[in-house]
Amino acid sequence: MNQISWLAVPDEHGAHEGVRRLWSKAEANLGFVPNVFRAQALNGEQFLAWWNYFNLLVNKEGQLSNADRELLAVVVSGVNRCVYCVVSHGAALREYSANPVMADTVAVNWRHANLAPRERAMCSYAEKLTRSPEAMTQADLVPLREAGLSDPQILELVQVIGMFNMTNRVSSALGFLPNAEYHTQGRPKSSS
Repeated sequence: MNQISWLAVPDEHGAHEGVRRLWSKAEANLGFVPNVFRAQALNGEQFLAWWNYFNLLVNKEGQLSNADRELLAVVVSGVNRCVYCVVSHGAALREYSANPVMADTVAVNWRHANLAPRERAMCSYAEKLTRSPEAMTQADLVPLREAGLSDPQILELVQVIGMFNMTNRVSSALGFLPNAEYHTQGRPKSSS
């Protein structure tokens, strides 16, 4: 197995009990344990606190669709050049959008993707907040509102962007390696 982090990674015997339960649940639901779950298990309580908020924000029913949240994840992660998150959330975007061409294009440059005006407004906002948070003004919300986003949707959008900026930095700083399974996830099966 390749090294998945530049830090030590606990095994099943050294991991926090709650982390082991999460690993088992991931294995049952996904068929594998995401490397980010293993790599952050070194500090079990902190990882579980992060996971609870991440899970609430990204995986539960909310103001935005799962495809919207994954679109934001891929744009932010692409701007930050976070290999783990572009690969893993690119896989999720392929699945939720059922459009692997769009998802792969967004992973490289969202401006080249065939996106609806609402999606373009979200991507533009995500890129600006990621690149220049100090330059944000109230006027930056206008294109989002013009694209039909409500205030609760805008708040969730900002929270998702913030979460991925933080997670990208942790993943990149510690060299997290994405699981091989992500590279084929959400892609059409070969007919050969």
